[in-house]
Amino acid sequence: MNIKIRSYTLSDLPSMMAIWNEVVEEGVAFPQLDLLNDATGPAFFASQTYCGVAEGSISEASPAGNILGLYILHPNNEGRCGHIANASYAVSAKARGLHIGEQLVLDCMAQGKARGFRILQFNAVVRTNTHARHLYERLGFQQLGVIPGGFLMKDGHYEDICPYYHLL
Repeated sequence: MNIKIRSYTLSDLPSMMAIWNEVVEEGVAFPQLDLLNDATGPAFFASQTYCGVAEGSISEASPAGNILGLYILHPNNEGRCGHIANASYAVSAKARGLHIGEQLVLDCMAQGKARGFRILQFNAVVRTNTHARHLYERLGFQQLGVIPGGFLMKDGHYEDICPYYHLL
């Protein structure tokens, strides 16, 4: 498996939108309800401070150059809190479990620091997203607490969310 994290290009947009929409449709991690399309997707990704993609192949049989995951990085707030970044990560279902998410988070932290952010904060990590939570904790992120019932799951029940942060 050979994975490279790089800045997205316009030719990556169809793959990026497909992966993003896959996570939105699952309804267990992203707060968005609406799927990206050819009109909204390019504007959404262009509005971010930085977008990174994981490009590569997951096996000898698969072609190189596939987009397997992505992240978006942007300010969490503005003005006096503009030094705090926020990010979201999405990995294609076919590539999960291969530590691509870890590579995305590490690159995001470096890109955030390079762009002048001092803190990376995740506002709404769903409590049941154990893989993400374990990854963040292994990378040194600190949990800020628990917001009871802060996330509406696709099946209609409310799940707790756990905000995290890391000094860059």
